[in-house]
Amino acid sequence: MQVIRWHSEKLPREQDLRTLMQQEGLQPYSWSNDPDYAYSVHTHDYEKVLYCVQGAIRFTLPEQRDAAGAATYVDLAPGDCMILPAHTAHSALVGAQGVTCLEAPRR
Repeated sequence: MQVIRWHSEKLPREQDLRTLMQQEGLQPYSWSNDPDYAYSVHTHDYEKVLYCVQGAIRFTLPEQRDAAGAATYVDLAPGDCMILPAHTAHSALVGAQGVTCLEAPRR
């Protein structure tokens, strides 16, 4: 898994992130969830490229453990990108303000 943090003080616009993804040959789609929405553990048969546009979301990787044995997690805020390899088990929990993301499969 790779996480690319947004470093600009100016928050990204959805269209700018969409254009960035399209320039990489991806076909992104947008999705949103209400606060505290939870996704159970699942996998995808493709590499998942995801940008957080608004709000926040936490992804947990239950099969990847830290030195203390706890599941690895990553918090995404606006502009942050996560690239998740195919077949990587993950769950997700939407933050208190809800979330909007852009996502695209990379096969």
